[in-house]
Amino acid sequence: MDPASPPHHPSMDSNSPEPKSEAAMHTPVGHMMSPTDPENPQNWPLSRKIYASAVATGFAFAVAFGVTSLTVGIQGVMKQFDLTMTMAVLGLSLPLFGIACAPITTPHLSERFGRSPVYLVSLPIFALFILGAAYSSTFGALAACRFFAGLFGGPCLVLIEGTFADVWPAHSTVTYYSFLSLASYIGTGCAPLVLGAVVTAKNWQWTQFVTLMIAFGVYLLGIGMPETYPREILRSRARRLGHRIELAKAESGVTVLEMAQTTFFTPLIMAVSEPIVIMVTLYLAFNFAVLFQWFIAVPAVLALTYEFTLHQVGLAFIAAIVGSLVSTMTSSLTEKITNRPTSWTETAKMSRLEYRLIPAIFGSVGLCGSLFWIGFTASPSIHYSVPIIGTGVYVWSSMSVLTALVSYIFDAYPAKGTLSALTVMATVRILCAAWLPLVIIPMIMGLQGQWAYSVFGFIAAAMMAVPVILFMFGARLRSRSRHAAPAMSGSRNMMMDRRADQEMQMGSGHA
Repeated sequence: MDPASPPHHPSMDSNSPEPKSEAAMHTPVGHMMSPTDPENPQNWPLSRKIYASAVATGFAFAVAFGVTSLTVGIQGVMKQFDLTMTMAVLGLSLPLFGIACAPITTPHLSERFGRSPVYLVSLPIFALFILGAAYSSTFGALAACRFFAGLFGGPCLVLIEGTFADVWPAHSTVTYYSFLSLASYIGTGCAPLVLGAVVTAKNWQWTQFVTLMIAFGVYLLGIGMPETYPREILRSRARRLGHRIELAKAESGVTVLEMAQTTFFTPLIMAVSEPIVIMVTLYLAFNFAVLFQWFIAVPAVLALTYEFTLHQVGLAFIAAIVGSLVSTMTSSLTEKITNRPTSWTETAKMSRLEYRLIPAIFGSVGLCGSLFWIGFTASPSIHYSVPIIGTGVYVWSSMSVLTALVSYIFDAYPAKGTLSALTVMATVRILCAAWLPLVIIPMIMGLQGQWAYSVFGFIAAAMMAVPVILFMFGARLRSRSRHAAPAMSGSRNMMMDRRADQEMQMGSGHA
């Protein structure tokens, strides 16, 4: 999550006059551009919005594909470097540890250089380390290259949130977040699907070569990517016109201390003092940890229980891809239904932010049920399609919960509080996603599959309370929070200001 990812506070819009004259160029402007500015990404033609979103999706897809790609070649890595399974799984965990740094550092890079330069520099460096991983002659070299590939590729997974928030309106937050989540979910799921046949015919190095091909393809697509970060657009326009511009202070901070405060110290404080952040962080951490252990557990279980080949294991991940697609449809439909009543004012919609949690409420039920489903049906006496379908249900549930909870946090706090909250949420869930795959095989062997996934199921059952509590008491918790209260107290006035601006524009148009 980077600085402009939460652009849904209308005061930022109303306080950002369009700098059409030199006098205006000296006027301090807010975090966002004027809603009437033709260069405002929200006013772009639909084709340009789709292109910018497609490029961001492609970059995130390439990195996500690269993260899980090596899981397909784990047996080859173990054989070549004489490793245990746990050591080989580091090939999955280390890039995730690298990506965990991205939520902390990317906002500051984006603030200083804009989004496009960070995309266009990040992906090539990621690709270079993927190339290094392919030609590594020792496991130490492979591990280092995989870590740095994650470290430098991580910004692509973080920036996509800001890019989508730049170009799509706030009332479609759940919809656009579900679409941007597809980049990560389908990217990680496509790796075993595509590479199962490739590794069978070649060797584990081809997991990295195919990742390179994808990265090269999306980079060609993104060379002409337009800048979407409003502050950078204003700065570029000022330089182009030879004017001086004074922007409001960046939400991510200016000095090193301010930057550390926003994306390090405040997130730590919120992680232990903010009830909403605590609950959401714990739930998403559990969600992501279980999600990424499937890339280790599914191949092992299907091979041992059903004697699946590597290619057949890859085909099993079609269920995960279908689950993510269904989640996008159900989350988008839910948002459309909850936004339908025309009698609601824009203020009322913002005050009922908790309606964004509906997909998480249903998803949490599926999350819990699918874990027991998989644990008790992965048996030679039960057809292999049953547990495979269960993984698809889990992915649908996982993505529904993620989309709803993150979309809720987007507008639960003012911009700076949102940035801090999303930073700790993202960092913790990625770290947990890196940790659980390292221990899942010993856990399954020690507890047996039924009880291992029953443990997860019981935890998921307890976590079902999170979206329900937030739906019922979220508004009250936000009103009592020192981080969120300013946003709630000002939201009504901000919406009234926006409505007044719109009425003035309509009046001048009629005149």
